[in-house]
Amino acid sequence: LQISGYLNLLANTIDNFTHGLAVAASFLVSRKVGFLTTMAILLHEIPHEVGDFAILLRAGFDRWSAAKMQLSTALGGILGASFAICAQSPKGAGETVAWILPFTAGGFLYIALVNVVPDLLEEKNPWNSLQQILLLCTGITVMVLLSLT
Repeated sequence: LQISGYLNLLANTIDNFTHGLAVAASFLVSRKVGFLTTMAILLHEIPHEVGDFAILLRAGFDRWSAAKMQLSTALGGILGASFAICAQSPKGAGETVAWILPFTAGGFLYIALVNVVPDLLEEKNPWNSLQQILLLCTGITVMVLLSLT
């Protein structure tokens, strides 16, 4: 098996840990914020997990082993959520949320921009670049509108 498969599993576990942190901290803020965060992460995770599964298959894992390994990385999310809940201060959730949500939001923004900006810079067709920028702005607008309701 190629080392890239194991590196992908490690990265996926860390990614799922931060997702668990974000979900638990969001529910500490309110039920609404928790559900919105959970939905955003689920929408992100579906294509992400399919891509990770394909990476594992290319690395030499058979389908059943790849599926089991992908499922095992989900434990990172449970550990992240547990950590966020255990890190809750006796003074209340405010101190926990004060560092967890900015940390995870910054990580998500970094990953999104590291993936999007290089593609925009390499794009030869200005129409495709404009479409990507408009879709990125649409996503930001949806997040703002959901946060206002």
